[in-house]
Amino acid sequence: MANKLINQMGLPKSIVNIFTARNIITAKDALSHTEFELMELLDVGKEEVTSAMAHVSEVVCPPCQTALLLLEQRVLNESLAGHLSTRLKGLDEALCGGIPFGVLTELVGPAGIGKTQFCLKLSLLASLPTNCGGLDGRVIYIDVESKFRSKRLIEIGINSFPEIFLKKGMAQEMAGRILILHPTSLSEFAERVSLLQQQVKLLIIDSMAALVLGEHDSEASRQQALGWHVSFIKSLAEFSRIPVVLTNQVRSQIGDESRMYSFQGQRFIKLAKSPISAPLAFPFKITSSGLVLLDDEGIEMKGPEINTIHCQGLSLSTLAVSSAEYILRTKNA
Repeated sequence: MANKLINQMGLPKSIVNIFTARNIITAKDALSHTEFELMELLDVGKEEVTSAMAHVSEVVCPPCQTALLLLEQRVLNESLAGHLSTRLKGLDEALCGGIPFGVLTELVGPAGIGKTQFCLKLSLLASLPTNCGGLDGRVIYIDVESKFRSKRLIEIGINSFPEIFLKKGMAQEMAGRILILHPTSLSEFAERVSLLQQQVKLLIIDSMAALVLGEHDSEASRQQALGWHVSFIKSLAEFSRIPVVLTNQVRSQIGDESRMYSFQGQRFIKLAKSPISAPLAFPFKITSSGLVLLDDEGIEMKGPEINTIHCQGLSLSTLAVSSAEYILRTKNA
């Protein structure tokens, strides 16, 4: 609205001509000056300037909205934007449909907790035909640490969707829709993801921090590089209107080395900081078909527990600049 033209606001033609003669073309141009500055610049009286600016402000000012209207608009925007279902019933319900389009979803946790397993399942779900609940598209999988295993991908597919993957040639067709890339630097990574094609329905980056650690020695330079590229990916997600998922690894505070965990306790996926859901924790296990929730109801969390990973854990967080913002954490009790 700030760029709305002065001559389209219904002001008297004489006033419009004066504004135009002084190169004040848009509402922003006019509202960037005080009334006294405009009196001097336009050489008109205070009453005329006050009346004109009141009219301009009224035209460009957003109308008042009720909380109900904002909620209805949010629901509409979310439904139009779309979601990638995780096929985890409780999680999908909490996320209003699954991993949202147009925003960045981050999975954080120590090695072995299930981040890559989750990504493999999402890759299959995005490549499935629409009549099977998928997105019928291609997937770009940025495999920085060479953790992608095609054999495990097919195993998850066969056990999750036997009616599809046991058909002759279907396993090869689904796997052929997933493009694996191995960038060795941040610049190469940025160049490759910027070439997203129209048929790409999911971008996975596993993992972002590994690229930064390989190029930068100091913590400050790492954070700066990581911040820039995360902002770039968020913008890419918004522009492409696809779900973008990246993983990062929890490291120990001593020596910045990755700890090894046995994961013998119960694992949880945590959902926190969501504007549309109470903080919830979902117990899960990893099976031949990928992650499986043990309880679809979820356990409500309070206080510091919402953002805590007790030695072991997995978190997913959507760093959204648009309609949704979530943090999902998984831990071993």
